[in-house]
Amino acid sequence: MQIDFHYAVTYVAARFAGFSPKDAKIICYSSQYVDAAINSGVVHFRNKAMYSRISSAHTMLDYRNFQELANHQVWIPFHFLPGNGGSKPGTDPSRKFIDKLVCKPDSYVAKDMVESCIASYARPYGLHRLGITMHVLADTFAHQGFAGINHEINDVANSEDLDKKPTDLRGKLVRYFGSLYSNAANKVISNALPLGHGPALTFPDMPFLKWSYEDGAGKMIPRDNTKIFMDAVVCIHEAMVRYQKQDPNYTLSAGDSIPMDELKKIKKNFLAFKDDDGDNRNDKWLSYINRGKFTFTEPSEPKVKVEKFIAKGPGSWKHKALDTTKEWEAGHERFQFTPEFLVSDWKLFHDALQIHRIDVIRNILPKYGICAA
Repeated sequence: MQIDFHYAVTYVAARFAGFSPKDAKIICYSSQYVDAAINSGVVHFRNKAMYSRISSAHTMLDYRNFQELANHQVWIPFHFLPGNGGSKPGTDPSRKFIDKLVCKPDSYVAKDMVESCIASYARPYGLHRLGITMHVLADTFAHQGFAGINHEINDVANSEDLDKKPTDLRGKLVRYFGSLYSNAANKVISNALPLGHGPALTFPDMPFLKWSYEDGAGKMIPRDNTKIFMDAVVCIHEAMVRYQKQDPNYTLSAGDSIPMDELKKIKKNFLAFKDDDGDNRNDKWLSYINRGKFTFTEPSEPKVKVEKFIAKGPGSWKHKALDTTKEWEAGHERFQFTPEFLVSDWKLFHDALQIHRIDVIRNILPKYGICAA
């Protein structure tokens, strides 16, 4: 999924789950920041203090995408959560290990991840971890059928727009991949970008698209992204309600659920905002939210505008924490340390990022017989 879901739609779901505007902003910023946190390493301060951070994403053509260790540490815990074939712990979906790694929407693995997140409710980074968890949970829907490692199971061929809309899937593949694309087979060469749904570009991430493709096993897979995204909205909202209740097994009542009229608005926006660029779709969502179109805003509540997401530079969490506008550090920088750094959103997000990865890789996945770095 892209910024329109991870930021704007996650904010909407959080508000309907009962979070205040302030807390909902922390959740949705953290959710989107998972895709923007591409730096790792040690931050050095002038007083000799240090802070070590990890990255939760790589750019699509980053050389790290072709390193198995990086795949296990980034794509598996943060974007392509293994689904274990939709089976419970102790059950193998097949004899092939790769089948355990394929993403499944709201799998038992995902439920364990949410439960672990809820257990961090009282931590200073609780809301930041919730945002990270909601990113991963949402991605289990959009990324279903794909795995976060380099493998032929991620092959995509013969992609078609089932609605026959102006979106030219074949043309986009040809323009994007050039000589790596075979017009005759309508397929990206498997060893070019076999990671996750790389060969499918952003097709799984566009909420308005209804399409189909031939997977690595030669099976035709139809995808109705709008339905998939609506299922994801309901799922992340329910998870956030359970977080509020501090009970992973809480059964939502009618009063806890997103009203049907509001779900219709969300679906209408998914279908209406058809820009290929996720940032453009996000702008339209923010305009819709800030015009008070959703009923989560109470009459007595001061009007709070949802600002655009800023990953780097002035106004970003990183800028507020480290007073830097640089996108990348060379490694020799020395930052001014202040006590406020310890409670900054940037630092708390990175705390949560590390806890999430350790929990998923070391505690949750081994229950399912999955060993990841």
